[in-house]
This record gives sequence, structure tokens and C-alpha cells, in this order.
Amino acid sequence: MASGSSRYTYTIGPPVRPTAGATTSSTEVLHITVAFLVLTFDFLLLFGGVAFYQAPLALAIATAAAAAFTGFVAHELAHKLSAESGGYWAEFRLSPLGLFVSVLTASFGFLFAAPGATRIGGMSNVRDWGRTALAGPATNFVFALAFLGGSFATSTDARFATLSTVLLFLAYINAWFAAFNMIPFGPLDGAKVFRWSKGVWAGTFVVFAAVAGTLFFFFAVV
Repeated sequence: MASGSSRYTYTIGPPVRPTAGATTSSTEVLHITVAFLVLTFDFLLLFGGVAFYQAPLALAIATAAAAAFTGFVAHELAHKLSAESGGYWAEFRLSPLGLFVSVLTASFGFLFAAPGATRIGGMSNVRDWGRTALAGPATNFVFALAFLGGSFATSTDARFATLSTVLLFLAYINAWFAAFNMIPFGPLDGAKVFRWSKGVWAGTFVVFAAVAGTLFFFFAVV
């Protein structure tokens, strides 16, 4: 989720707009890699309660990595690219405490993850904050629909039963990431979208939550 204060500004990088184009640094690459690996481990801890737990270890690792990448890395990259498209400095920074909490909760069978945030420099426009915040959950939602479509397409063939369940799991994770992050509270993305446009927030939140709830039903049934 993008970071911001109650006045919609959070300057950690250059306070003015830098040159256009996507940029990164060795620090950002290190931080997002560590967070990705820890979240992959978190998902592996959760797999004891899902139907494909008895699948080969390679498949379990690949599924966990896909969940971490689409649910988290792509989410943060969407924030970053959205901010940079407006000319702002934006880089991800991990939270050691957040990563520790994610491992702790995953070990108890549920996941509460706040592994870090995309920090943005110089953004003071409510509209820019809202659009940048929305980019993350919207990316999760697109992944959820894509994985759901793949799950349905493979569900009619018994040979692909495990793959269908894996895709449904990935759809479920992304849908809930999208819906949860749209809650208009504290540092969550939904708070920034709500401040920008209550209409946009309401429309997206209802759709994201409806899909997440539906996927919960399908995943519970499977």
C-alpha cells in the first residue's frame, strides 16, 4: 500500500518531480526481494489447510511464489509505476516488524501481512494519491479475475484438478488483497481513494468485496 499522512503528503524522496521514467535502486531491489521471499515462506506455512497441500514440493513453492508475487510485488509495483507516471519519486521499503508479524500469524494458520510500503516523494495532490492508491488493489483484482477464469477453464478436466485448485487459491488471495486494501481506514489504500472520490471508492469497494466473498464461497466448497 502507498504510504501517506493525513494531509496526503509523505515526502521521503526528492520533494520536486524528478525526470520522467521508471527508476529503482539497489536498496529497493533488496527490500522487495526480501519481502517477497518472506511472504513466499508465509504462504507455504498456510498450505496445510488447502486442498493441494499433498502436491509436489515444487508445485507448492511455485504456488506460494505466485501468490506472493501477484498479491504483493505486483501490487506495490502498480503503486510505484502509477506514481512515477506522474513524475514522482517512488520506491518500496520493507518493514522488519511487519515481516515478523506476517510469519507469526502465518504459523497460526492465517496471514496478516504489512511487509512494507511504496514510499512516494513530493506528492501533495489528493487526486494523485487516490489514483496511485487505487492502482494496487485494481492490479490484484485483475489478477483475481484472470486466475478465476483459468480455474474455471481447467475445472472440467480431472487431469487438471490440482491446477484448477491452485488457480482458485491464487484468485482468492488476490481478490481478498484487493478488497481488504480498499477498506477506508488508516494507512490502507481505501482511505486515500475515499478522500479523493467517494464515488470511485464505493463502486470499486463493492465490486472487489463481492468478488472476494464469492471466491470465499467457491474456495470453501472446494
